[in-house]
Order: sequence, then C-alpha cells, then structure tokens
Amino acid sequence: MGPEWVAILALVALFVVGTVLPINMGALAYVAAWLVGMYSLHLDEKEILAGVSGDLILTLIGVTFLFAIARNNGTVDLIVRSAVKGVGGRVALIPWVMFGVTAVLTAIGAVSPAACAIIGPIALGFAGRYGISPLMMGMFVVHGAQAGGFSPISIYGTITNSVMADNGLPNSEITVFLSSLVINTILAAILFVVLGGRELMSRRVDPEEEASGSGGGTAVAVDTRVGRDQVLTLLAFVGVALVSLIFDKNIGFVAITAAVILSVLAPQKNKDTVRQIAWPTVLLVAGVSTYATILTTAGSPEFVGNWAAGFSTAVVGALILCYVGGVVSAFASSTALLPVIIPIAIPLVADGGVSAGLFVAALAVSSTIVDVSPFSTNGALMLANRPDSIGEEKYYHQILTYSVIVVLVGPLLVWAALVLPGW
Repeated sequence: MGPEWVAILALVALFVVGTVLPINMGALAYVAAWLVGMYSLHLDEKEILAGVSGDLILTLIGVTFLFAIARNNGTVDLIVRSAVKGVGGRVALIPWVMFGVTAVLTAIGAVSPAACAIIGPIALGFAGRYGISPLMMGMFVVHGAQAGGFSPISIYGTITNSVMADNGLPNSEITVFLSSLVINTILAAILFVVLGGRELMSRRVDPEEEASGSGGGTAVAVDTRVGRDQVLTLLAFVGVALVSLIFDKNIGFVAITAAVILSVLAPQKNKDTVRQIAWPTVLLVAGVSTYATILTTAGSPEFVGNWAAGFSTAVVGALILCYVGGVVSAFASSTALLPVIIPIAIPLVADGGVSAGLFVAALAVSSTIVDVSPFSTNGALMLANRPDSIGEEKYYHQILTYSVIVVLVGPLLVWAALVLPGW
C-alpha cells in the first residue's frame, strides 16, 4: 500500500476515533502524524514537527489572550451595548451586521483568519449576551469572511485569478467573486432560519440594559461609564486591526503584543487572564495542522485529484475535484490548496467542455465554505472564543456537526449550481 493511501486511512481512523470517543482530536492527529511520518514516509521527528502551523497557533493564543483581557475589564460588554444601540436594539440584525462587516474586511484585502479573529470574539459576545445561537453567530462570521473573500483585490481572489492566468485560463474574476458571495449569503440565510432567526425578528432589547445569558429573565441596569482600562483596550483593538490589516503584520504577534502591554498597565487585574487562552483548541489545531502536512507530503490530495482528472466524463471528475478541495481544505490551508488544485483541473476544462470560470468558481467555493470546520483557522477561532453560555464540548460538537454537513453536501450543491448547468 502506497503512503498516500496510508495517510488517507489514518485520517479516517483518527476522525472516527475522535468523534466517537471524548479524546482531543489534536492529540490523535499527533500520534497519526508520528506513526505515518516515521514508518510510511520515513521522516525523522524534526521533519514531522516542521508541519506545525506556528502562525495559526500564535494567532489563536494572541487573539484569545487579548479578548480574555477585554472580557475581564468590561470592554466586550461596552462594545456589545454600543453595537446593539447602533441597530436600534433589533436583535435579528446583529448576525447580519457581523456577516457584512467581516465580508467587507476580506473584500478589501484582509486575510480571512485576521478578519475572523477581529470580528469573531465580538460577535460571539453578542451571542452570549442576547441569547443568539452561538453556532449561528460564529458561522455567520466565517461565511461572511468567505462571502467577500474572492473579490478581485482580496487574498483568495488574487491567488485564484493569478493561477488561472498562469495556466492560460480565461479571466473570470467577477464570476468567482459573485459565486462565493451568493453561495455564502444563501448558507447564512439558511442558518438564520434554522437556528432561530425568525424568533429573533420579534425581539428588541434596550442597549442600556443587560439581559440574562438566555435572553430572558429580569433585565438590570448596567454601568455605562467608560473607564481607563476600557479606553486602552479599545485603542488596542484599533491598533491591532490597523497594524495587521494595513501594514500586513502577523495578527498573532500584534494581538499578543497588545495583550502584554495591557497586562503591564494593569498587572493585578489581568494576572489570571492567560488561563483563559483556549488551550484545548490550540492542541486541536496544532495536531491537525501537523497531520495535514503529513497528508500533503504523502501526496494524497494530488493522488485523488489526478485520479479524478482522469475520468472520461468531465462533469464527474469535476464533482470529485470539488470534494477533494472541500475535504482537504477542512483540515488544511485553503490558501495553500487553491494553487495546487486549480492546475489539476485544467485537463477537464480543456477536454471536457466544462466552463473554465464556473468550474474554477466551484473549486474555489468548495474549498473555502468548509472553513467552518473546527480544524481550520476560521472555525478554530470561533471555537476558541465561544461564549460562556455554552460548554466547550457542546460547542465543538455543534461546529463539527455543521462542518461535516457542509463537507458532505456543500461541494455537491456547489457543483450542481455552477458546473452542471454549463456542461
């Protein structure tokens, strides 16, 4: 059996065990990476550990550290009240505001994880305070990031359009962008209806009052005074956004620097906030990102992709490639996957009569809508910043269940909507 099959079977095994048993899947992934790496790929331990995504881990630590301080000193409460006041107390508009803001950030060039890291904790703060489904709110942020993620000036859009140009495919910037925008908006609308959005439409809240965690109960007045710590934390948020988005600096480094500065300015108040860093999520993502590199080193994505490209019926091969993009991207970097999977699709475009623009749009969307997965950067950020109103294990299983549905059904629906009509 070749290493590509060994890596695929080990992935299936760790996923099944991690789902059935209450074992952190990151720990299982480390074991799988070690065994497959050493005994199938003949890598040494340093080469295996080279696959750890230090950038992602630092982002998780830095962002959750900073927002732990913000929760501790009341800044998150202040932001929540101000935003609710901005929408006139209409609770149903809050998820859509978060969706729209995140979409705008990625559309103008923000890296998707950076946009999710900035908006996600704030959005989930709303969910905890006003009884909105945390799953809905977290996934609205991720889908918002992907909705704007393929604009011609965005990171994903630039990568996709450059790869198409390099491989002689026709320019389809607007097709790819609108496909992602429309599909992610539809998914958000479905979530809104299924997860209680219609009930939210009848609810109004007084932004000067604090509701109970479930959205019911007796409202009590809150102190609206803005203190020194809150002002400094708000300035830190603005600074993190400006430095990471405008100057293109690593948001993990920027966020942890801001958190350390705030800790120095109020050491006694913030001395225990480091304990609130989402360490189980850090383990989860570190292990899975390590195994994703083993999967890539084994050549598993290319193996399946080339097999799909060899189908005599182009439309079937297109469907398989959409699933390859979806499954792999659920565990690995979408940014790294796009330049790999688009060239694999060229034979289908050239020989099978499949529209190049719509096929690439289908691949792009299939490979990014799965970023809701708790093993991807964006999904992991939502998990790491869960509100206190929901337990970590429960929230993890909610995100995991939704991501499995998206991985199983999403590529099929995207293929049916974009590829099949033009075949």
